[in-house]
Amino acid sequence: MQVQPKLKGRQHYDEKYVKVNRKDCYDLNCIDHLTKYITAHLFVDKRTKKKCIEFLSQIKTTCYKQILEIYKKEKHKRKKKRKLIRFVCDGFGNYKSAWSKLFSRVTNLSFGVSIKAKKGGLKHNNNHIERHNGKTKDRIKVMRGGFRSFEGAEVFLNLRHIIYNFVHSHQGLNGKTPAETAEIKLKLGRNRLLGLIRMMAKKTHHSLR
Repeated sequence: MQVQPKLKGRQHYDEKYVKVNRKDCYDLNCIDHLTKYITAHLFVDKRTKKKCIEFLSQIKTTCYKQILEIYKKEKHKRKKKRKLIRFVCDGFGNYKSAWSKLFSRVTNLSFGVSIKAKKGGLKHNNNHIERHNGKTKDRIKVMRGGFRSFEGAEVFLNLRHIIYNFVHSHQGLNGKTPAETAEIKLKLGRNRLLGLIRMMAKKTHHSLR
């Protein structure tokens, strides 16, 4: 399901280590710090440059038009005065390379930002995505035996990020879901999960006809 969230804040991205048969894999997520909406998600066995580009390409597919509109409004200003969409990540080189390939002309990047960056004098820290990753870690902890296959972990994490965006209300969003705060208008009804299942089933049915 492809939707177009309204970008309202910084785009913080990072990874969460996930064990699959005792091997480290990576749950990549990018979150808008104001709407709390996960704007990109990808589960990978290695954080290669190709996979990092695939990860951030999700944002280019769904949000590039609005990113470009903001750039066009700001490009006449001096570079330091431009209020562009800002991406925030730690010092992993492939994260920067992916951003450079996809967004370097029309957005800004805060690179090499740790969780406690504000204490080091930087303007932003990466707490927003770290909190989300921490909740994923807590959820995985209660699963006995963990993940036995990459495919099983991928399905679980894909479903988790969909439920996070569209089903669960967020205490910091006045009872709204991240999707609602990002101005995604889906008529899901009171039971959002059931409404989402019905919507996807209907789309699948029409595509098979």
